[in-house]
Amino acid sequence: MNNIDTVELARKIRVHAIKMTNRGGSSHIGSVLSISDILAVIYGCVMNYNPSDPKWDNRDRFILSKGHAGAGVYAALAESGFFPTSELLKHCQNGSVFSGHISHKGVPGVEFSTGSLGHGLPVCCGMAYAAKIDDKNHRVVCLMSDGELGEGSNWEAIMFAAHHSLDNLIVIIDRNRLQSMKGTEETLRLEPLSEKISSFGWSVEEVNGHDHDELKIAINMKIPRKPLMVIANTTKGKGVSYMENSVEWHYRTPLDSNFKRALLELGE
Repeated sequence: MNNIDTVELARKIRVHAIKMTNRGGSSHIGSVLSISDILAVIYGCVMNYNPSDPKWDNRDRFILSKGHAGAGVYAALAESGFFPTSELLKHCQNGSVFSGHISHKGVPGVEFSTGSLGHGLPVCCGMAYAAKIDDKNHRVVCLMSDGELGEGSNWEAIMFAAHHSLDNLIVIIDRNRLQSMKGTEETLRLEPLSEKISSFGWSVEEVNGHDHDELKIAINMKIPRKPLMVIANTTKGKGVSYMENSVEWHYRTPLDSNFKRALLELGE
């Protein structure tokens, strides 16, 4: 996957997501736009996978814990060859397998359905631990929202991963600092986040979540016997000016002039 233009892939993910949410009348577009660069790097040059054999035993496993941003993963999978991009316009349509919150049912390349926040990391820990027991070499990648860190199950998982030296586990935090109705630091303060995670025995890298070079270097870091946490500082709604850093686009659907303006700003 190393020859893929990840910047162009990120643009395509954003464009697909705008069209998908518009057609299906769905929401969470701000959340999708904040992780589009991360997804492009993950699928473009980090993970080992085979679109013609989605269950290939040696594949790296990816779970989107912030399942409400599933449109971005569907778009990344389609652009990576798992299914035709034309299928994306079925998103949130009656009878479609492409539900608003990501689902593995009927969608090749999706490992696990996530909707209720806080489930992705514990499942990834189990998968990484199983790989260690079975002496497998694949990696497990988890992409989380920062707001999810208010869930106690995640801190149990963070302790578990360090205790079992899961150096085959990579966790990326979409640190856009907004959740639901207001900022993360108003809802439940996370800082100093890097120091907290380090104190649990993890390797921690903090990067600009929209800088592809920084992401590529950080995600591929490995310290023996330590799980890796990449804190990716992002902008919610990145790429569409009127959506950036706006809580309302966690819920709104891009329609009419907003839809056209978004596509224009994304070069479509």
